[in-house]
Amino acid sequence: MSDKAHRKSPLTDRPLRNPGQSLDERLDALLNDDAAILALIPLILWLVAGLEWFASWRGLPRMPIVYAAMALIASGYAGWRLWRMKEQIRTLKLGRDGERAVGQFLELMREAGAKVFHDVIADGFNVDHVVIARQGVFVIETKTWMKRGPKSQITVREGELYKDGHRLDPNPLVQAIAEGKWLSRILTESTAKPMSAWPVVLFPGWFVQPMDDATRQKGWVLSARAFPGFMEKEPIRLEASDVALFAFHLSRIIRAAG
Repeated sequence: MSDKAHRKSPLTDRPLRNPGQSLDERLDALLNDDAAILALIPLILWLVAGLEWFASWRGLPRMPIVYAAMALIASGYAGWRLWRMKEQIRTLKLGRDGERAVGQFLELMREAGAKVFHDVIADGFNVDHVVIARQGVFVIETKTWMKRGPKSQITVREGELYKDGHRLDPNPLVQAIAEGKWLSRILTESTAKPMSAWPVVLFPGWFVQPMDDATRQKGWVLSARAFPGFMEKEPIRLEASDVALFAFHLSRIIRAAG
């Protein structure tokens, strides 16, 4: 048996995920698959049409008009799709960069003993960030949006979120609450230790008005920079051994999900 047959990767576990990795994967599929196909089909048809025109010029029986018409239709459709795709790409890039910025900011919390995870894949959705610390387990949903101007702001009233006065539908806080319930369930089942994850929505680069009491009872809605201060003011809820236990089991869940 050859030496190559005995070779295997030294990595026994899959690596943990990076901030914004899901959006990176969607961008890659959009640019390398969809956009490439849209550009390739008209190119092939124009090539065929060109060959047909050349054959027609030489007096050979050909139908260049048919292929040229097909190429024209394909070019128009591809151009329309690529124009629509441009806005989608811009939105994905903005979301990815926001997740990366928040992720890098959260990484600083490791110095205080917190465990930080990014892009946790669940059943049909992903959790942007999870922070496990002595103060508890926090599920973080990141929302990165363009601003109309320097006075743009996020306001919160009785659990409803408003961007420049317009109510957000769907509500990001409702999304974060659902993610918190999912994480609480899987960690409780995995560790046999009851726990409840706290939902948080962060808006990087936005001014967020202070929450009212009705919202605070459901979760936190904050600017990205305000989160560490809020967390530090919370009472100690977990032993250091609990932090390590939850972090270990979550890392196994992430690696198993791929």
